Amino acid sequence: MTRIIIVGGGWAGCAAAITAKKAGADVVLIERTDMLLGLGNVGGIMRNNGRYTAAEEAILLGAGDLFNITDKASRHVNINFPGHSHASLYDVSKIEPMVRNYLKKMGINIMLQTRVTDIDVQDGIIKGVVLYNDSIVKGDVFIETTGSTGSMGNCLKYGNGCAMCILRCPTFGPRVSISMKAGVEDILGQRSDGSYGAFSGSCKLNKDSLSSEIVEVLNEKGVVVLPVPKDDINEDKLKMKVCQQYALKEYAENIVLLDTGHAKLMTPFYPLEKLRKIKGLENARFEDPYCGGIGNSIRYLSIAPRDNNMKVRDLKNLLCAGEKSGLFVGHTEAIVTGSLAGHNAVRLDKGMKLLQLPISLAIGDLIAYANEKIETKEGLKTRYTFAGASYFERMKKLNLYTTDEKVLRRKVERLNLTNIFEEKIV
Repeated sequence: MTRIIIVGGGWAGCAAAITAKKAGADVVLIERTDMLLGLGNVGGIMRNNGRYTAAEEAILLGAGDLFNITDKASRHVNINFPGHSHASLYDVSKIEPMVRNYLKKMGINIMLQTRVTDIDVQDGIIKGVVLYNDSIVKGDVFIETTGSTGSMGNCLKYGNGCAMCILRCPTFGPRVSISMKAGVEDILGQRSDGSYGAFSGSCKLNKDSLSSEIVEVLNEKGVVVLPVPKDDINEDKLKMKVCQQYALKEYAENIVLLDTGHAKLMTPFYPLEKLRKIKGLENARFEDPYCGGIGNSIRYLSIAPRDNNMKVRDLKNLLCAGEKSGLFVGHTEAIVTGSLAGHNAVRLDKGMKLLQLPISLAIGDLIAYANEKIETKEGLKTRYTFAGASYFERMKKLNLYTTDEKVLRRKVERLNLTNIFEEKIV
C-alpha cells in the first residue's frame, strides 16, 4: 500500500491527510505540538468574499470534509464587517477536537508532539524523516505542510521577538523546513519596503476581560467596531500585516472585533495601554499571542518552489501545501492546496499523471497565479487570498467570484471534476 507521510498538522496537513486517505493510502500525519490545526486554533474566519466560492468548489470536487466541520462549528454565519461579506466565524475553542476525531475515524495515524529534525534523502528521493529521538519514519511520498512561521529566531530578527503565539515554539521546538533539509532553497516573502516576512494579522482578547455591553453585542451579532482615539490612529501599521485584505483605512481608524469564541482583534498587535483607553476595553487582556501588546508571529520565511500540481521542484517525492507552498493567507487557502497535494501524492506514487486544477476554477487560478507571481520582485511583496486585496479583485474581473452554488455545480460538472477527490486510486 502507498504510504504518505505528512509533516505539519495545520489545516493544509489535515486536508492533505483526508484526500490521501480517500485515495486509498496509508497516511501518517506528524505534528510537533500537542494540537492539530496550528493557526486554525486562533483563526476562525471562513466563507468571506471569494472564500465562499472556493469552499463550494472544494465541496463539489469532493474535498468538503473540513468545510462541513467549520460550518458545524460556526458561531455566526452570513455576517458582514469592513471590506467583507457573508462571512462565517467558527468557534476556535471547539474546532480542533472535531477535526482530530474526524481524522481518527478515517483511520489516519496522527503523531502528536513529534518533531521532525532531519530527513534521509538519496538522489532527490526522500526515504524517511528523522524525528527528535533519532527514529526514522519511512514512506513512499512526503508532503510538507510546516507553514512559514517561526522559529523564535525569525520572530526576533524580523519582528518584535517571540510573543508566545499558539505555535508555542519555546515548548515544542522550532519549525524545520523539510525542503531546505533536502537541498532546495526556500523563498522568502517580503514586505512593501523589501524587508522579509510579515506580522500575523490579528490578536485574540479574552472575552471575559471586555465590558458586558461589548460581549453582548459580540455574542449576538458577531462583530463590534469601536473608534480609535484620533491621536492613536496609525495607518503605517497596515503595511506590516500579512493579511492585506484587511489593509483598509477602517482597520486603522477603528478597533474591529470578531466573535470566534475569543474576541478576534483585527490588528497584528496593539499597545495595551492604548487599547485600554477605549471604552469597554479598560480591562482588556490578550489571549493570543500573550504579548499581543508588543508583537506577533512572523510569517512567510519558508516557501518551497513548486509546480501547479503542488510538487516541490528538484525533488522526486515531496509535495507541499498551505503557506509552505506560496504567499497564501487563510484557512480556506490552506485546505484547498492541501487537498490537491494529498490526492496528487497518491497519483505520484502510482506513476499517474498529476491533477492540475484548471484556471477556470478559482482554486486552480489561485494556485497557478500565485506561482507565476512569486517569480517576480513585486510578487514577493503580495499575498494571495480569496478574501480580498488584489487577488479578490482578480476573481471578480475574471468572473470567478460567485455565491451561486448552481453555477459552480454546472462548471465543475462540465470540467468532469465532480468528486475527483473522492476517487480511490489504490
